[in-house]
Amino acid sequence: MKQLVLFIVIIILFLGCSTMYYNKTPMPIVEIDNIYDEADLEPVMQKDVFRMAMTGYSKIQPEKDSLISVIDFSKPSTDKRFYLIDLANRTLLYNTYTSHGVNTGENMAVSFSNKEGSRKSSLGFYLTAETYEGKHGTSLKLDGLERGFNHRARRRYIVIHSADYVTDDFIKENDRLGRSWGCPALPPDITQDIIELIKEGSVLFIYGNDENYLSTSKLIK
Repeated sequence: MKQLVLFIVIIILFLGCSTMYYNKTPMPIVEIDNIYDEADLEPVMQKDVFRMAMTGYSKIQPEKDSLISVIDFSKPSTDKRFYLIDLANRTLLYNTYTSHGVNTGENMAVSFSNKEGSRKSSLGFYLTAETYEGKHGTSLKLDGLERGFNHRARRRYIVIHSADYVTDDFIKENDRLGRSWGCPALPPDITQDIIELIKEGSVLFIYGNDENYLSTSKLIK
């Protein structure tokens, strides 16, 4: 009996770190484009990236389904490439800076990894989890949903936290943002507010120009 219970637990844990939602019917492109237009995202966000984000979001069907966060790592760190969108009201709530990993690149994010110790950013879909108080203040844990791309996020301590190197002043002095050990760090003055909104079960999608991810992920198609 104990062995059966252990087996079931292992299966659940395995599924929890896998792309387990890809067989659900995605949201129609026309509906996704309507949200994009009504939220007036065209001036700040690529439509193709939003389409991927919403396709995966609709397959995941999160319990906390009124918000989606998107990071576009095809943009330089000097661009505001973090987006928080209120899907219920079709409104862009935040568009701000976010960091990538120190080994992912300088100003541009060019190399991604799911490996422990890589200090690189990981692509794909996540669900936000619980918060904790750490050296960066209130931080938000993330659970990666795509095996091989980000399923080690929790083990790697990939979290959303604030950082004083994610500011306009840092960009002015260094011509780029500072870099993390793989965490998508946010500006200190708004991190707490964003975390309070998205914690405990909302979708985060991190996009990057990576042929392996774009050709393999089952959530973006």
